[in-house]
Amino acid sequence: MAQDKLKLIPLGGLGEFGMNCMVLRWQDDMIVIDAGLMFPEEELLGVDIVVPDISYLTENRDKVRAILLTHGHEDHIGGLPWILSELNVPVYGTEFTLAYVEGKLEEHRLLDDADLNEMIPGKRFTLGPFSIMPIRVTHSLVDCVALAIHTPVGVVLHTGDFKVDLSPPDGKPFDLHAFAELGKQGVLALLQDSTNVDRSGYTPSERAVRPRLDEIFGQAKKKVFFSCFSSSIHRIRLAMELAHQHGRKVAIIGRSLDNSTEIAQDLGYLDLPQGLVINPGHIKDHPANKLCIMISGTQGEPMSALSRAALNNHKFAHIDAGDTVLMSSRVIPGNEKSIYRVIDHLERRDARVIYDDGTAGLIHVSGHGSQEELRLMINLVRPKFFIPVHGDYRHLKRHIELAGSMGVVEKTILLEDGDVLEVDKNSAAKTGKVTVGRVCIDSGGASNEVVEDLVIRDRKHLSEDGIVLPIIAINKSTGLVDTLPEIVMRGMAVAEEGLIPEARQIVQRTLDNSSSEEKADYGVIKEKIRTDLKRYIQKSTSRRPLIMPVILEI
Repeated sequence: MAQDKLKLIPLGGLGEFGMNCMVLRWQDDMIVIDAGLMFPEEELLGVDIVVPDISYLTENRDKVRAILLTHGHEDHIGGLPWILSELNVPVYGTEFTLAYVEGKLEEHRLLDDADLNEMIPGKRFTLGPFSIMPIRVTHSLVDCVALAIHTPVGVVLHTGDFKVDLSPPDGKPFDLHAFAELGKQGVLALLQDSTNVDRSGYTPSERAVRPRLDEIFGQAKKKVFFSCFSSSIHRIRLAMELAHQHGRKVAIIGRSLDNSTEIAQDLGYLDLPQGLVINPGHIKDHPANKLCIMISGTQGEPMSALSRAALNNHKFAHIDAGDTVLMSSRVIPGNEKSIYRVIDHLERRDARVIYDDGTAGLIHVSGHGSQEELRLMINLVRPKFFIPVHGDYRHLKRHIELAGSMGVVEKTILLEDGDVLEVDKNSAAKTGKVTVGRVCIDSGGASNEVVEDLVIRDRKHLSEDGIVLPIIAINKSTGLVDTLPEIVMRGMAVAEEGLIPEARQIVQRTLDNSSSEEKADYGVIKEKIRTDLKRYIQKSTSRRPLIMPVILEI
């Protein structure tokens, strides 16, 4: 009888934000919903991305029929290159999602072998015992879907990331009707996005930011620097419309923004007036009050275009006193420090900085539904079993409480990564666990290296290439470097006498070429020293030691 049960197995995304990956298994057939990554916490030194452990999939590789993608955000597609390099199975996504996927796979030289299939909202397709109906939902990205999966025991509905926006800028609203229809037919299990379960009420429509942004464009006397997530196509479109309306030319700075804008134009999500967009090299040819510069780096990433512009260190983007810098995005938890550091630098340049501090009108809206939308979805589909997905443990728990209090769900089930939930027409029970975990990837080398164990990796690194400690004494009050930097090298296995004097000069040169503002920002100055020193040592010794700049405040 156990053979007649459907298994739901989350490999990531239940107990953390990111790494979304859910397996549905019926006998010898499996489909995977989403293949996300997560960005590492600070303590994961030397790690670029974190992806789910897919040993459960590789052990059952002959049973995996496909990977289905709900939308194109990194926490849903970012782990694809890693999974496809281990397990080349067909991938299904909407047109826009696949455009993002293609770029990602091309970067990892996996595109030629990939089997990519477009799914169209409202058009059903079959994979083994599963019949899948993609349903259009609205989110902060375009072309997103929920998946209604018809299985031999009933319908499993996975919402993906969603909010209920009935008047989105692209004219493709949330498909309430399709969900209501599903509710009439009966839904066995609902897997629902828990991101904003803490927020009461409804999430405003994407159109709600227009009045405040229009006002800001109207008040700006000089250049407008507009920064948002590169995947926020609606927001990019709105900024360009407003720039055109206020007689400003648009320059786009930042690779991710460039790529997104290009894809959105190709697929018809952006229809730009002739001559609106100019090359960044021509910024200087236009008066300041006729310019809008779209720039990437809303999360204060140290080497992003906005961070560099904030330190007056960008080739094209120069922020002058009186310029307006608009950061139209939310602060992702964990990034507060770096974002506020960038804002401080911008304030020092006497720019007018507007960010989402909750005052005076909306400049950003979330892409996730708040409590009333979550309730609306539960009421529409009236599932027998309710399983929250996409969130930390506290979000899942809160979501269980919200669903349980409504009285329309027969049973709520809190799943965590690795739990095996067996479901049939009448029952749902956890029956065991599979191997799950985090795989740390360092993409700094020629190929993606899996960091099996950070301690072992660091020891290996140190034993092969050694460690270099540049020690710099900076006077806190003047920002000046008091003495020539000291360089300590250990385990380099090369003649250090010749290297050290030159390395000291290189660090000194980096410091001399940095502004006092950069020197006061230890995150930035350490990164600059590390980069310059790494280049020199690699060139002269072909080694890649661990370089850890130490700054002493005097």
